[in-house]
Amino acid sequence: MDKEINHSPDPEKIRSMFSKVAAKYDTANSVLSVGIHHLWRKKVITLSNAKPGMKVLDCATGTGDLAIAFKKAVGPKGAVVGTDFCVEMMETAPAKAKSQNLDITFEFADVTKLQYPDQQFDITSISFGIRNVSNPVTALKEMARVTKPGGKVMILEFGKMDMPVISPIYNYYSENILPKLGGLVSGQKEAYDYLQKSSAAFPSRENFLNLMKQTGAFSSVKYTPVSLGIAYIYEGVVR
Repeated sequence: MDKEINHSPDPEKIRSMFSKVAAKYDTANSVLSVGIHHLWRKKVITLSNAKPGMKVLDCATGTGDLAIAFKKAVGPKGAVVGTDFCVEMMETAPAKAKSQNLDITFEFADVTKLQYPDQQFDITSISFGIRNVSNPVTALKEMARVTKPGGKVMILEFGKMDMPVISPIYNYYSENILPKLGGLVSGQKEAYDYLQKSSAAFPSRENFLNLMKQTGAFSSVKYTPVSLGIAYIYEGVVR
C-alpha cells in the first residue's frame, strides 16, 4: 500500500530549492540514473503517439530534455512550449535546444494555473514534477483543460518498485546512497534528501490513477512501469 502525503509541498521552498540545484541538475540526473532517464523520456514520446505537426506543452520542463525530445517527434511543423515556475531551472534550456537546431518556446508558467486558453495542445506533459506541486489534482485538471479532446496528458514520475529481491537493494540505494551522491554532485544534499523522501511518499500506480480519476477530465487512464518500477509513465486521454 502506498503511503499518503501528509503535507503539501510549499511552492516557494520548492522554487528556492530548484533554483539552487539548477546549475548541476543535468549532471546529477545523469550520475544518479546512470543515464537511464533519457530512455524513460523516449518511452514517454512513444506512448504519447506524438506525430509531426502536433502542438505540445511540457510543464515543469526544467532544463528542457523532454521538450527537446517532443520537438524532435513533432518536427518543424509542430510546436513545443516548455514551461517552469522556477525560471532558473530553464536558464540552460534555450541554448540546449538551439545547439540541436530546435525551435522551442520556453516561458514561465505555474502548472496549477496555466495561462493558456482551453484545448490548445495535442499533448501536455510533466516529468518528475507532479510530486512537487502543492495540489496535484488541480495541476492535472489544468493540464487536461489546455489539451484538446482526445489528446493526451503524459506524466513521468518516480514510483515504488515491487520486486522481492531487487526492491530492498534499490530502496537502500535510494534512501542512503542517492541523497549523498546527489549532494556531492550538486552541493545541495538537502535538496536530494527532499527529492528522495517526496518520491517515497507520493502516490504511485493505482493510487496516482485515482488522482487522475478525481479530476473527471479523462475518458481513460493507465500506467506503464519503466525500469522494473523505478518510475512510471501515466497516460490520460482527455474527454
